[in-house]
Amino acid sequence: MAGEFLFTSEGKLLDNRLKFNKVVRELQHSRNGVTVMTEDGCVYEASYVILSVSIGVLQSELIAFNPPLPRWKTEAIQKCDVIVYTKIFLKFPYKFWPCGPGKEFFIYAHERRGYYTFWQHMENAYPGSNILVVTLTNEESKRVEAQSDEETLKEAMGALRDMFGLNIPEATDIFVPRWWNNRFQRGSYSNYPVISNGQVVRDIKAPLGCIFFSGEHTSERYSGYVHGGYLAGIETGKALLEEIEKEKERSIESENQTFLLEPLLALTGSLSLTQNDAVSSLKCDIPRQLYLSGKVGAPELYYDYVDL
Repeated sequence: MAGEFLFTSEGKLLDNRLKFNKVVRELQHSRNGVTVMTEDGCVYEASYVILSVSIGVLQSELIAFNPPLPRWKTEAIQKCDVIVYTKIFLKFPYKFWPCGPGKEFFIYAHERRGYYTFWQHMENAYPGSNILVVTLTNEESKRVEAQSDEETLKEAMGALRDMFGLNIPEATDIFVPRWWNNRFQRGSYSNYPVISNGQVVRDIKAPLGCIFFSGEHTSERYSGYVHGGYLAGIETGKALLEEIEKEKERSIESENQTFLLEPLLALTGSLSLTQNDAVSSLKCDIPRQLYLSGKVGAPELYYDYVDL
């Protein structure tokens, strides 16, 4: 589906600025922009960066920040829990489970909490698929991810034979997602503690200079959901555009101040004087650093001068 928006009918990229299979390992950031460094040694320069990696990746050491993230942001990132939610798909030669109206889910009771508990058949959504799905979460998910698919298939078939008898057919195929062990995911979705407040989310999504943070974990209302990620992306994009406009306004204001300072410098006695010399000749109590930084507007400075 994404290919429809990325490639032409001839298979060419719609925008050659798109880069695939680039693993970002370091972000060097300052007030002047961001340098993005990848695992294969590529370097990209940008005025701004939107970082939408998962909360699990932010908690890992995949991406280094130089300078490091401030303490208030790292503490907020670590306060957010990461849920591991695994749906295991098993395909059979034929269905042996009950189907029909009102029959889609069944539960396996086991002495160990979360051990292949929640099952669902796909006949309602995909008739004739002969597929069962079992859902695992958190510690059971991590345990299963660490073992082979063969071991997982053996355990799942054991649970099914406990429920439906020994004569059910063996599964012909199995698919086990590994969200936790995937270094680009490190979990399925964010889960803020019940006792947390909105400040944690706001600290996580707060821009850091030229780096803007986005993703489902930055959505105050829909964190943990796909539409939360979608809406957060729209919100972050708007925030970045607003910042770009503000930067343009600041640049214009700075140019105007420079223009107004030129006749003021002429009043010191000579147009050939350097800016430092001109400032030192002004007999007023404005610190030189403040004056040269542009933090004092020309009208205020001119008033102090003529009042002498």
